[in-house]
Amino acid sequence: QGHIVESGGGLVQYGGSLRLSCEVSGSALSISHMGWYRQVGGKERELVATITNSGTTIYSDSVKGRFAISRDDDKNTVYLQMNSLKPEDTARYQCNVGDSRPGNLMWDKWGPGTQVTVSS
Repeated sequence: QGHIVESGGGLVQYGGSLRLSCEVSGSALSISHMGWYRQVGGKERELVATITNSGTTIYSDSVKGRFAISRDDDKNTVYLQMNSLKPEDTARYQCNVGDSRPGNLMWDKWGPGTQVTVSS
């Protein structure tokens, strides 16, 4: 499985913006999906946004119109542009990468997570 490095988290005020990056390296495995999930304390981890190898995107209703997920295949990196941030967006954001296509070596990898804190 690939090694995942996440960056871009931090402290931002209400209405501000952050851009999260997730770079995958150290693996020759193919990738079919990349995405971001978030978790607050002991609560369940929830989907934020995902993007497939073909470019199909899925967003949580809570972030539609504010967040945008994108890929840079040359850099094996997925980005999450977060705008109009709210205190409710405060969470640990975790990158998910893998290949779920039959016929390929299926795998799934999670990054350690990066903290996003939005002040009111």
